[in-house]
Amino acid sequence: MATHYPSLFISHGAPDFILTRDPAIAALRMLGKRFPQPRAVVVISAHWIRQPIGVTSGETQPTIHDFSGFPDELYQLTYPAKGDPLLARQIVEAVTAGGMESTPVADRGLDHGSWIPLLLMYPEAAVPVIQVSLPSENLQASADLGAALMPLREQGVLIIGSGSSVHNLGALNREARIAPWASRFEDWLQTTVEGNRFDELLDAQQLAPEFGTAHPTPEHFAPLAAAWAAGNQTSPGQRFHHGFMYGNLGMSMFEFH
Repeated sequence: MATHYPSLFISHGAPDFILTRDPAIAALRMLGKRFPQPRAVVVISAHWIRQPIGVTSGETQPTIHDFSGFPDELYQLTYPAKGDPLLARQIVEAVTAGGMESTPVADRGLDHGSWIPLLLMYPEAAVPVIQVSLPSENLQASADLGAALMPLREQGVLIIGSGSSVHNLGALNREARIAPWASRFEDWLQTTVEGNRFDELLDAQQLAPEFGTAHPTPEHFAPLAAAWAAGNQTSPGQRFHHGFMYGNLGMSMFEFH
């Protein structure tokens, strides 16, 4: 019988995160060892927003270096994961059945929101990977997507939402000073998720303290709504890692059962 995996929300940090000694490196490596190897991994990344919802359907998944201005070492890294065209077709059908438009995309690979954490979790790239686009930055639409994907967890598929718990690039600092507003937002986020307040999460733009500062644009927050709905939106999640990179880039991670 297939393992019934949780769904996960992962903060993937800045692109050069993988070249650092940030504590989240160890957290992701340990995460890849906590569960039996999944049949496949499905990732919803902040860096692919598309309507109709796109589902990577190629036999191979090219590594997309969707960033600039970083050390050459980062551009030499690749993650040669295979795809799973049959599973991709199943996902398109499930998303469509959930009332959303969806289409296979054969010529797209994995952006850094997918391949960087997976390189740490499953460095051998032996697990097939499919990336699914965010439908938009709308939190309810992201939750609807996650709910449509939820049955995959019973088929040995690990579902990951990849974004950042706090994502304000204009507020980063190399001195690693954490601003009070960033800490307040992280506290609210932990209380909301572990307190089982899914409706409040969907209304975060109105309810969360200083949401507009923590997320000037919501695309790095939306994968959290998808991940929670793919787990069980009627049950609380659990934070298994917490921290900040470059001062105010939130690195919190949650799991949902």
